[in-house]
Amino acid sequence: MTDNKEPNGSGDAGSSGSSDDIPSAGTSNTEDAADKAEAVSSELYDLIGIKGKASETGPGVSECGGKDPEKYFTIFHPWSFTPASADQLDGVMERLKTELPKHGWKVVDFGPDSSQNKNLNLTADNDEKKYSVKIVQMLKREPAKLSLTVVSGCYQVPDGEKVYRF
Repeated sequence: MTDNKEPNGSGDAGSSGSSDDIPSAGTSNTEDAADKAEAVSSELYDLIGIKGKASETGPGVSECGGKDPEKYFTIFHPWSFTPASADQLDGVMERLKTELPKHGWKVVDFGPDSSQNKNLNLTADNDEKKYSVKIVQMLKREPAKLSLTVVSGCYQVPDGEKVYRF
């Protein structure tokens, strides 16, 4: 049965990102789900543990691949963190790799990417919250920063409601 396309629950970090890999996040309207994404981002901001400034970008709504776009959606929240000084980023990713699991996150990928700058990447999943985060440390940018993308599982809107896109 090697052709079976059913999700296997392996949580393979090298997955293609198909809808089979997106866990159900339950039932919610888009506004409440976006509020939850901002709360998750706020918790991550606190875990960074250094002084700095977060970008002001808000969450967005995306389709839940292969499912009815009128009833199913995911929330994504891309934002960045710029420290007061670049040297404050020294050791932050290693600390996050240690601290995130203490707060319900499972680190599924950690290491440099294939870019010329070899940016350090960390990907973690929180099964209880039904969220995932990808953090990229960009030391060679001016200014140096962390780029974070928080993504929810697949929500279903309550009966009688539709997905509101923003």
